[in-house]
Order: sequence, then structure tokens, then C-alpha cells
Amino acid sequence: DHIYNMDCLEGMGDLPSGHKYCIVTDPPFNVGYHYNEYNDRKDEGEYYEWLQDITNGYPVVMVHYPESLYKFAFQIGQFPERVVSWVYNSNTPRQHRDIAYFGIKPDFTLLHQPYKNPTDKRIAKRIAEGHEGGMLYDWWEINQVKNVSKDKHGEIHPCQMPLDVMRRAIGVLDTEYVIIDPFMGSGTTAVACIKEKRHFIGFELNREYYDKAVRRIKAEQAQLTLF
Repeated sequence: DHIYNMDCLEGMGDLPSGHKYCIVTDPPFNVGYHYNEYNDRKDEGEYYEWLQDITNGYPVVMVHYPESLYKFAFQIGQFPERVVSWVYNSNTPRQHRDIAYFGIKPDFTLLHQPYKNPTDKRIAKRIAEGHEGGMLYDWWEINQVKNVSKDKHGEIHPCQMPLDVMRRAIGVLDTEYVIIDPFMGSGTTAVACIKEKRHFIGFELNREYYDKAVRRIKAEQAQLTLF
């Protein structure tokens, strides 16, 4: 498990052999957001070619706006195996994003969600038998990380992903995959991997984001050793 302070295009060509890799990422959206050291306003054709170069034929789980995922699918010439909707209550122009699984099939039986009607006799019986919940749905209602959110890690990154989104995105994948995030940002993908017992490799171009992500990941790893 490691993250690197470097351009992902440099690092992706030098991954250790002998592993099965899957890219899980929330990339820059090319909407003009202010990132340090990165231009988030590429020409549209250049942007999708760039994403194709980075993903480079690996299985990919990508968080993006729906129309952007359609364009990415057209760019790589591949339909997703499954698409999940992540919805959130927000006063922003958009209230949902999608998570698309390209070249890999998620197994929704690997994760559970709380039963919606625990007082139902059949459900109560299942709970008594030790069942933790029902199969995960493909509609995830999870709030965005705001400045007042309990899991907001200071000014760690302007676009911090909710941990629960990344945990679910990763938790439905076979454990044999090493997870790669080319845009590690705040370190959420790595923390999700730690919690879901997956190995990971990450890349982050900006030194400030990288340093903060490393501290967050080390804190999570240290917490794990307490139990």
C-alpha cells in the first residue's frame, strides 16, 4: 500500500507486475474548478483522451456526471457493466452523480444495507438469525462532504469525496484486485480500501494535498492497529 507524489501518467507505466489492478477514481471533472497545479479546463476531446491514456485498458470504476460517463464510454469503446446512482440533497445545480463499472462486474451481495422494515415478521426473523441487512441497492443516498460535515478533514482538499461512497464502490469488488486511484486527493479512496481490507496504490500531483492525505492514511492505519 502506497501513494506517490507524482503525475499518475508517469507512475501508471511502472506498476509492479503480478497483481490484478482496478482503477477506482473520482477524476477532475473538467469544469474549471480551481486545483493547485492542475488545469481543470481542457479541450473536451483532449480531456477524454487524457482519461483514456490514464485508465489504459484497466478495469475502471469511475465517479462522474452521467453525460461525462457516456462520453468516456464512447471514447474507450466500451459499455459499463453496471451503473450506480449516487444522490444527495444539495442546492447545487446537480443532485446526483453516477458510478460506472467498466470491464468489471460488481457483486452487490458482498455488502449489506440496513433493512428498511425491521418490524416485519420475516425481517425480524432474519435479524434474529444474525443477518446484518439486505443486499446493497444501486441507488445510494449519501450526502456530499461539506465544510460542516463530521468527516471533513479541515482544508485537506476542495472536493473531498464521502467515505461511504468510496467504501461501497470498492466493497462490491473482488478482494483479489489492488485498487489504483490516479487522483488520490484527500486520500478517501485509500481510507476506504483500509476499511474494506483492500490493497491500494495512489497518485497525487500536488504536494500539499499529498502530505495531508498521507497523514490521514497513517492515522487510519494507526487506528486499525488499536483493535
